[in-house]
Amino acid sequence: MEIRIEAARGEDRFSMSHGSFRYRRKTGRKRRLSIEEAGLLVERLRAVEGEQSTESVGAVDLEEALKDGGTGLFRISMKGLSDRGFNRYFITLPTAAKHFYGCGETYSALDLAGEKVRIWVAEHQNSRRIGKKLIRQKLTGVHPDHVGKFSEYESYFAMPVFVTDAKEFVYVKTDRFAVFDFSVSGQVTVETEEAPYIILGRGETYRELSELLSSLLGRPPVLPDWANEGAILAVQEGPERIEEKLAAAEKAGAKVVGVWSQDWCGCRRTGFGYQVMWNWEYDRELYHDLPDYIAKWWERGIRFLGYINPFIALEKDLYREAHARGYCVKNAKGEDYQVTITTFPAAMVDFTNPAAYAWYKNLIKQNMIGIGMGGWMADFGEYLPTDCVLFSGEDPAVMHNRWPSIWAKLNREAVEESGKLGEVFFFTRAGFTGTVKDSLLMWTGDQHVDWSVDDGLPSVIPATLSLAMSGYPIAHSDVGGYTTVMDMTRSKELLQRWEEMNTFSPLFRFHEGNQPSRNVQFDGDEELLRSLALASNRHAALAPYLRVAQAEAARAGTPVMRPLFYEYPDGDFWGEATEYLLGRDLLVAPVLREGAVSRTVRLPDDAWLHLWTGREYSGGSHEIAAPIGLPPVFVRKGADMFTELMEIGNI
Repeated sequence: MEIRIEAARGEDRFSMSHGSFRYRRKTGRKRRLSIEEAGLLVERLRAVEGEQSTESVGAVDLEEALKDGGTGLFRISMKGLSDRGFNRYFITLPTAAKHFYGCGETYSALDLAGEKVRIWVAEHQNSRRIGKKLIRQKLTGVHPDHVGKFSEYESYFAMPVFVTDAKEFVYVKTDRFAVFDFSVSGQVTVETEEAPYIILGRGETYRELSELLSSLLGRPPVLPDWANEGAILAVQEGPERIEEKLAAAEKAGAKVVGVWSQDWCGCRRTGFGYQVMWNWEYDRELYHDLPDYIAKWWERGIRFLGYINPFIALEKDLYREAHARGYCVKNAKGEDYQVTITTFPAAMVDFTNPAAYAWYKNLIKQNMIGIGMGGWMADFGEYLPTDCVLFSGEDPAVMHNRWPSIWAKLNREAVEESGKLGEVFFFTRAGFTGTVKDSLLMWTGDQHVDWSVDDGLPSVIPATLSLAMSGYPIAHSDVGGYTTVMDMTRSKELLQRWEEMNTFSPLFRFHEGNQPSRNVQFDGDEELLRSLALASNRHAALAPYLRVAQAEAARAGTPVMRPLFYEYPDGDFWGEATEYLLGRDLLVAPVLREGAVSRTVRLPDDAWLHLWTGREYSGGSHEIAAPIGLPPVFVRKGADMFTELMEIGNI
């Protein structure tokens, strides 16, 4: 099958509400273009930097063109499409692949075969799907596994990248809206709004493929050593409450390395819950003497972490300063563009204004790093409206997907310019291609405090693994989830099962949720405190192993959490989204169903030792007992750190 190239004229009319978009797109009649008209050229890339190409390897049939090329990087360009008056391009590529992964962060499906995926950064948990889920739950009393069609889903982290079971990746270099169509067997159709520019990579193994892809996208550095060595507890409402909860955790024997307080800059109470006041300086009433407390906690080996996002609260002094200096994104009338987030409006800082960019970065350097913070959540990045006016004059429809990358870059520069890289870190939820090299760590966003496949506890695994296959190698989730609406609240069992899973992840960090008083917390009773102590000490014991995995991610782009097929492509694990490998040698199969005390685990063809009993298992399906506190975890026999890993089973 030849490459099929079509072009057309079209129009977009997007409107945004609470970070979710309504997509109105019109496309005129498509015109089929010949290879010659399109000016198709396939070239091998010998050097990634600058994408220096060498020889042409063919252009008529992609499979034939690449057949003798073997592994490596290839560029597919279509120089004849420029200046032809088109703004819709449909490139259909032939493929022998049956399974497709990536496109950023996908939550309820790992294998994208049969799906259409839009490449557009947005809120994942939009109100339309939450409402459908809760109405159905109220009527039936049953949690639905899925709500809505996959093609309707939106993602915080969208990427024009996919990987196949043929150990190939396709990276489309575009910032604009795009659609990847995997619904027809034997082909993939990529729709773009600018002349397509594609880089294809081939590897002998997925490790080689990750190295090739990360050579294009970049690689995050390793986390600070302290971040691996215990729990980061979520505590709000001031230093006295932090001290109280720290005392309870330490008395129970928990290993605590950090306290994360979203409301360090104040709070607002809304119909949605207890929310942060977006004024990026510490609240002198709620967090009196915060720098002194941070210094004292640091002496005890406990870092203080905060929160920031690209918005500013309209009620506070920082907004008045930004408004006076003209630092905010504008609407068509020249007024500060106000975006409603949950129940309140906020202004956005215009990062295309160099003075505004420097001002905001300096807020982080002075008001966060400057008072001793060890890290923070760099939230949001998805909300740039397509009808706003930017200082640079650039098209917001083009800048929209770039915005989270710019946000990550600003935070990264604040850390580096303060000389704190390797000591201080931040984590982001929104992303695009540029985010990979600048964000230090992702988290999978605002999961519901429930067991649902599309938004709850089980959704963390496909989200993390799809990021891994998109080129982003290190991510984690909020222990316990975040979103409570209506009757949905976090149970004790859910919190404990989430603790078990995140024990075996790159970062062990809690969240109180948007309605803390309605949700079970880590110190809810003595049993929960014992669970915290057990999980935090196990995570601390994993630190040497995690450092090795993170170093590999920083060096070669190898994901820390990876799908089973990544290391075992000859097994039938193409759709497995309930288990994962942590590094090369740990297989983790979390309990994802309410009330379950065992689960079926599918092991690859290898020798595996059950972490808690030492019993050896071979490949195949096994029913494994999984009481609370003992999730199914297996160590590969012959692992480099086999003895150290098996010792965790004695904690």
